[in-house]
Amino acid sequence: MKKTALFDKHVALGAKMVPFAGFEMPVRYGSEIEEHHAVRKSLGMFDVSHMGEFLIRGPKALDLIQKISSNDASKLVPGKVQYACLPNNSGGIVDDLLVYQLKEQEYMLVVNASNIQKDWDWIKKNNMGADLENISDNISLLAIQGPNAVKAIQKVTDTDLSSLSYYSFTKGNIGEVTNEAILSATGYTGAGGMEIYIYNEFAEKIWDIIMEAGKAFDIQPAGLGARDTLRLEMGYALYGNDIDDSTSPIEAGLGWITKFTKDFISAGKLKLQKEAGPEKRLVGFTMKEKGIPRTGYEILNDDGEIIGHVTSGTMSPSLGVGIGMGYVKIDDAKPDTEIFIAVRKRKLKAKVVKLPFLKA
Repeated sequence: MKKTALFDKHVALGAKMVPFAGFEMPVRYGSEIEEHHAVRKSLGMFDVSHMGEFLIRGPKALDLIQKISSNDASKLVPGKVQYACLPNNSGGIVDDLLVYQLKEQEYMLVVNASNIQKDWDWIKKNNMGADLENISDNISLLAIQGPNAVKAIQKVTDTDLSSLSYYSFTKGNIGEVTNEAILSATGYTGAGGMEIYIYNEFAEKIWDIIMEAGKAFDIQPAGLGARDTLRLEMGYALYGNDIDDSTSPIEAGLGWITKFTKDFISAGKLKLQKEAGPEKRLVGFTMKEKGIPRTGYEILNDDGEIIGHVTSGTMSPSLGVGIGMGYVKIDDAKPDTEIFIAVRKRKLKAKVVKLPFLKA
């Protein structure tokens, strides 16, 4: 098991550490529900240093990204970020990722921890002369999330964060520790905030600085448990659960990051699927009867026929009801369609809803 540069901090804070994507990661420090509410209402901080980072440089950098990415990276300019996926040769998803344009002819790809080697091999296989560097082992990533995140971070940086729009970033200082932090207006919680990329040697000091700055906002360290319930309330897909090598971005509701204005791997297959309409669709649903949907549970129609399976599910701390996502046949994917979830031999009523579950 790998450890992030903040492992000792988590242990000192009493975190429950669990194996995740090859790393020992904090799943909770106390109560997952309290950590969840801290992020929704004020401020929480996550160590997500297990994520992977690749640099792509040179005159062929954009050509490579355009080939492997479903989105149109030609729309990026330095200081902007784009969400995308890497389609495979059959139209499935190798991974979902963020694309940062650092400067002209230089990009950073941020990929899921469980897919670092897989993605690296895929990108190298499709490379057309760009310079590639895997910097994953050198970088720590802190996600400071919640409505008071920017206020807390602004106390420890000279960079004007108010000018950063959603999916934009800049380089700046964190106290006197470093002037090379990437301050990114991104996140996976739907609660607003910043993600900060730093070199490992600065991670502990910057964790302490932000924890101190956040005291006025009752900052809470938060683990993977709260991260999962927060992202699910927003209907954000989790790789390995809601999307994978066998699901297409069209089926997953990611047509908005699938741009046919340029050519990319499997573009022809995905365009045909979009035009014909997919046979299944990833949908959100809320429980109408008491019960918690779990990954793998069967989704049934009124006749008891299996029409799909739950890919993600939980009891929503914010809404107080069971929520989940799963792929169902296209005829059952319309909002307000009544479905049933098989929970411990019971057939519990649920309803398809439009995502996100938590409305702004």
